[in-house]
Parts: sequence; structure tokens; C-alpha cells
Amino acid sequence: MSQVSVPITSLLERHPVMSIDSMLAHFVPPMQFESASLDSYVPDPNFPSQADAVAAARAFVEGAPAPSSGWFRQGSKAPRGSGKPGIYLDGGFGVGKTHLLAAMWHRIPGRTYYGTFIEFTALVGALGYRGAVDHLRGAAFLAIDEFELDDPGDTMVMSRLLGELVASGTRLAATSNTPPAALGEGRFAAEDFLREITALADKFVTVRIDGEDYRKRDFEGHAVVLPADQLESAVSRVSGECAVDDFSAVIDHLATIHPSRFVGLVEGLAAVAWREVYQLHNQAQALRLVALVDRLYDARVPILATGVPLDEVFDDTMLHGGYRKKYLRATSRLIALTRLGDDLQESP
Repeated sequence: MSQVSVPITSLLERHPVMSIDSMLAHFVPPMQFESASLDSYVPDPNFPSQADAVAAARAFVEGAPAPSSGWFRQGSKAPRGSGKPGIYLDGGFGVGKTHLLAAMWHRIPGRTYYGTFIEFTALVGALGYRGAVDHLRGAAFLAIDEFELDDPGDTMVMSRLLGELVASGTRLAATSNTPPAALGEGRFAAEDFLREITALADKFVTVRIDGEDYRKRDFEGHAVVLPADQLESAVSRVSGECAVDDFSAVIDHLATIHPSRFVGLVEGLAAVAWREVYQLHNQAQALRLVALVDRLYDARVPILATGVPLDEVFDDTMLHGGYRKKYLRATSRLIALTRLGDDLQESP
């Protein structure tokens, strides 16, 4: 039986150049949340805070301002904490925070943007602070997933950015595993930036969501590793375009592209394959990989890999340092994506 020819490409051949409009067009929920709604969120009866969170999100959405109207729709019920322009969903992994965030984004009319904290800070880096304000000003709603402050620069930039946008009428929703008053703890001298951190926290009413990680089964164990002599055969079973590269070359290539354009690296790919993965010890390289992993995960692009298991790609210093949460999230996603790659091998 003849073997299907798989279009083989390389990430190294991709040098995405994106206009501002095309970058902003990608500020939408990931594909797995394209149809997320408040009605499709199923609260766990063992954790009443989940039903409370749905009710709070629904009230917040119903209080969204209509075009050319006041702060709340006429006759609508003001959401809990409606004196603040934002709602902050705080909880552990896998309790449905992102589902609720995407559901609110889908419900609020007008010009809206959805992205991770990393994507918003990357946008500021690409456009400059004033450029980002100018392009986001007038938006009805910003949804910020995985809100995390890792350094004082991000703290001050996001505080100023959100302050200016809120002043122009933009409403906010965010998710994080860290309560807003504790943002920045353990990463830098938070007391030196208390004013900025407090300013951020004061923009949100906090809604706590408790529960068990419904995705835990996907993230336990280790990333799938292929023997080096089986990679070519694994790639041949991919249905669609597969980017095959040495891991070291990918790491070097990421340094030549602004993270705001990483979405262009993965667009249209059915899978990526990395040869000879090794453990990283350079934090700049590791953080760029984290940003790429986020884009691969949002696009559900499976990973085939040889060498060191990808759940061991970040060294112990990184996993116990200030960016610990970023690396742990990326590790979980790498495990999930290599399992998607493994599933490709079982498909007919």
C-alpha cells in the first residue's frame, strides 16, 4: 500500500510579518472555547462557588454598557461589585475560569479583545505603550487570561494601560491563580511597587472559584518521547503540514521573532516535530519557549519529539524561581500536546 505524502516544512522557514490589524484579529478565545457559553458551564455541586461564579459572570455581562448609553444598560441588574469596572476570577487549575472568561467575551457586544497576559504585554512591546493604548482605546471589553505579574516593568505597564482604558469606558475581566492583591509576590520587591499593584487590584471585584482540576488526567505523568529512529515514521502519519526541526534550531529561531508574532509561526500546522530536545538553562530562551507553547496549545498543534522529555525541558532553577507558574503551566501543556502527538500515531 502506498504511503501518503506528508507536507514537510520547517519553523525556520517562517518569518511572520504581521500588520497591527492582523495581530489584533488574533485576540480572540482559543478554538476550544469558540462556543463557550455561560449555559454550557456545568458547576460541580460539591463546590458551590462554581455556581456563584457563573451567576457573578452573568450579572457582570448583563451590566455591560450598551452603545451610547450609561455605565449599565437601562433597567438591567448591576453586577456584584459593579462599582468596579472589572471582574477577577481567582481559582486553581482546571476549574473553568477560562471557559467563563471566553463565555463573557462572546456575550459582550462591541469591539472586544481576548488574550493572555503574556499576549497583551507582548502587544505593548510590539506597538510601544502609546501605540497599544491608541489601538485598544474605545474597546468595550478586554478579557485577560492567566493574569500574572512577573517583573516590575510589567506591573507598571499593565497598571497604566488598564487605567487609561478604564478611564475611556473599557470594562475588564481576568483570570489567574493568584489573588489580585498578591500579584507579584515572590517575584520582586513587591513593596516597592505596592502602589501599582494596589491600583490593579482596585479595578476588579474578585470572585473565588474552588474545585478539582477536571483536566488532571491530561497532565499527570510525563511527556511522550519518541525513539530517534521512529520520528520519521511518526511524521509520515500526520495528516497535514508538519514542521520538522532540530530543537536547538527552533530555540535559536525564536530569538529572531517578536513573541507577538509567534501566532504566525504555528498557523496552519497539523503538527510540529522536534529532534534532540535538551534541557534549557537560559531563562530568556525558556520564556520564549513558554510563549511558543501557549500558541501551540491554543491552536491544538500536537508535538512529536525525541531526546529529553519535554516535561523536563526547564531546569530546577527555573521551576523554583520567580517565573515558576509560567513554567509549570507550560510543562502541563507540553505533556498534553505530546499526548495529542501520540494520538496521531493511533489514528487510522
